[in-house]
Formats: sequence, structure tokens, C-alpha cells
Amino acid sequence: MTEVQSSMPKSVAIYCGSYAGADPEYIETARRVAVELAERGITIVYGGGAVGLMGAVADAAIEAGGKVVGVMPQALIDGEIGHKGLPEMHVVDNMHQRKALMADLADAFIALPGGAGTLEEIAEQWTWAQLGFHSKPCAFLNVRGFYSSLEVFARMMADEGFMKTEYADMLIFEDELTDILNRFATYTAPAKKWNPGKVRVLVEAID
Repeated sequence: MTEVQSSMPKSVAIYCGSYAGADPEYIETARRVAVELAERGITIVYGGGAVGLMGAVADAAIEAGGKVVGVMPQALIDGEIGHKGLPEMHVVDNMHQRKALMADLADAFIALPGGAGTLEEIAEQWTWAQLGFHSKPCAFLNVRGFYSSLEVFARMMADEGFMKTEYADMLIFEDELTDILNRFATYTAPAKKWNPGKVRVLVEAID
């Protein structure tokens, strides 16, 4: 059984680097993404940072009149990397709560270029989608081919039998935000990975 998301998301979680990256195109793209989302009236949910691509997204969206919601653990607030100009900032106890709350607040997820944290956050949402914990789409904005190797790797996971092909196909890789949003509007979530009957059969086989 699949579930269709047949409308534009009202809110999007943006995962991205706390560094600006080596090429100016990264931060320029982050700003363009923020402005386009703001102009479309789509709320941006992000990690609450004031630095790197994170800060660029927040600043550009606010300047464009958009709504931006930050979510950040107290320890990072104490480290003074939290954005002080956000109209809405949720302060949580730890990273687990941060990720869970961002997932609850967002209708879809987009990864801009970033490091290990960016990859971990979007990978968790991809995993949760496979398990049927949510039916929200996950996308990668492939700036300068940044995520091309990841797209190939996701396909290899399926080709080598470690996931179904539809779970590789559910990831959206596009060079332009407009193309991502268009695909969000018609996204169909695949059937969840496990169902009670299948789990029961597997457990009985193990026993």
C-alpha cells in the first residue's frame, strides 16, 4: 500500500553544512533556496545555526519575509552558534530530540551540501520513511554534483541486495530547487519495509 502526497509541502526541513564550503556557489545556492521557499510561503525548519550554509539559509529567508523555525540543543546554544535573530527557536536537550522535532515540524526534507551531520540527518529520515514511520519525501540538492556519488551508492545498495529498488528510487536528486518541489507535489511513498505478517514469518524462520 502506497501513500500519495499530492500537494506542495507547507514546511520543509533543510539540512546543510555549518561551514560555507570551498566554492562560493554553495552559499549562493543556499541563499537562493531560502529566498525561493520564502517567496512560495513555505516554512523553513532547520538546525538553528548562525554559521555556514545554515546561517545563510536563515538570514536570506528572514530578509525575504519568510518563516524560519530553528531547533537546537542547549549545549550548542551555550556554545554561541545559535542564530539570535530567529522569530522561533526551539531549544531541546540533545541531538535526538532535535532530529525528532525537526521531523515532526516538516512535511519534507532537503539536504544541501554539508558534512557528516547533514548526511546523518537526511539518512535517518530516509530510513524512517522506509520503515513507514512517515511518508514524507527526502531530497538532495545536487549543487556542483555534490551528491552524485551518493546517488550511485544508493543504487549500489539496491543492486547488491541490501534494499529494495523502490527505496533507492524514493530519494530525489535534482540540480534545481524548483524540480525538487515539483516532485514533492506528486510524491508517492513506497510501501513500508516491514508489515506484521512479514515480521512474524521472519521471526518464525529464525526460531
